[in-house]
Amino acid sequence: MENHSYSDIIGNPQAPYLNSLAAHGALFTHSHAITHPSEPNYLALFSGSTHGVTSDSCPHTYRTRNLGSELIAAKDTFAGYAEGLPHTGYAGCYVGAYVRKHVPWVNFGDLPKSTDRPFSAFPKRFNALPTLSFVTPNLNHDMHDGTIRQADTWMKRRLGRYVAAAKRDGGLVVITWDEDDGSVPNRIPTIVVGADVRPGRYAERIDHYRLLRTLEAAYRLRALGKSADRKPITDIWNYPHG
Repeated sequence: MENHSYSDIIGNPQAPYLNSLAAHGALFTHSHAITHPSEPNYLALFSGSTHGVTSDSCPHTYRTRNLGSELIAAKDTFAGYAEGLPHTGYAGCYVGAYVRKHVPWVNFGDLPKSTDRPFSAFPKRFNALPTLSFVTPNLNHDMHDGTIRQADTWMKRRLGRYVAAAKRDGGLVVITWDEDDGSVPNRIPTIVVGADVRPGRYAERIDHYRLLRTLEAAYRLRALGKSADRKPITDIWNYPHG
């Protein structure tokens, strides 16, 4: 999701579905983005570095390790699903309400083009999902151009049954924002739901690098970039998690 602060979302009646997930999952009350504007935050979450990007410029190409390449190297699977992407492997900067600046995996040349997929290709069965997936709504549904209510409705309609399956069958869903609405604290909502998640409000400070480090630890991957300076989140699980 895009460009909204913690206080914009949590407790807002325009986001009933997201608030229901926050009430029944792990809600981080001190989650922060890395910087402004949007694009470097996506890069940070996906690769452990902003790569010196300080704008929403496009295109960029990197040959560095990233979460997708590390999963594939470990014989796991990865795919990114972007709403409005014209076709698998599309490398353009924008078309309609799709923008590449919100789709970090496209920038990494070591990833097969087959990992860059339109959201229309999102599997209909929960057990057909890759090991790890990223989902990026388009500008109308990520709170960038559309309303909070539109995004909340999209999330429930498009991903609600996957969230329910994750809670039932042992999956994990993380919902986070790239940045807030431009403040210095850059405090954003981050919600984690799943069968092994202990519901509650967690006041520890996290950021995109720490969230990345947690995903790396879950799959025993090497720490990327600045995620190596963070400790994985461990206190939200219903079982010991190293």
